[in-house]
Amino acid sequence: MAKAKSKEFSVEDKIVALLKLQKIDSKLDEIAILRGELPMEVNDLEDDIEGLNTRKTNIEAEIQGVENFIVEKKQAIKDSEALIKKYETQQDNVKNNREFEAISKEVEHQELEIQYSKKQIRDAEVKIKQKEEKKKQTQKSLKARKEDLKVKKVELEKIISETAEEEKKLEDRSEKAKKKVEDRLLLAYDKIRRTYRNGLAIVSIERESCGGCFNAVPPQVQAEIRQRKKIIACENCGRILTDPSLEESVKI
Repeated sequence: MAKAKSKEFSVEDKIVALLKLQKIDSKLDEIAILRGELPMEVNDLEDDIEGLNTRKTNIEAEIQGVENFIVEKKQAIKDSEALIKKYETQQDNVKNNREFEAISKEVEHQELEIQYSKKQIRDAEVKIKQKEEKKKQTQKSLKARKEDLKVKKVELEKIISETAEEEKKLEDRSEKAKKKVEDRLLLAYDKIRRTYRNGLAIVSIERESCGGCFNAVPPQVQAEIRQRKKIIACENCGRILTDPSLEESVKI
């Protein structure tokens, strides 16, 4: 069915349509408040867990790299030891002091290489201990985050399961209610709702003041609002104003 043109509705009809939409959307807001920050907390925890898993993987890769370095240095020590044995055998067959001294220098060089490789291994083992401690702390943080996520998800799923049916009905009713509001008013309504945390775009006069920002509304303006012949917005906050009797009469 085609949407009826706005000219077929009186100003009061338009305000009533907005009031119904506001009341439905306020119910949806209550459900969102009930969930609170849980959806955001769940997302943040999931991001933290992903980051910690990446950090853990990187640390493990770094440990593996250091372990490979140690293996290389241990092999280098074996190679140097093999060369020393070879040089010592050659010393037994030298023909002069010059050859003996040359071989002795090679032996000395390999012994220094062995000492240096052993030092590198010791330093690398210290690095591994440090990285293992980092990994341990990361795993501890990861475990805590996973436990927190599990609790938050259970809380969120419980709220969702308890409110899902009502929320779906309200969303359907909100969409139907929007079809009864002319496009210009709907755009203004949505804009005002996004502006204020409580999501109230249309409010009634309370104690001669705007029910949204509580600024005083002049008596003449109040009289015009009660006549319901034109849509009037609060000069201070921009919310659409209505009289309490009309708001009380609107049920959803």
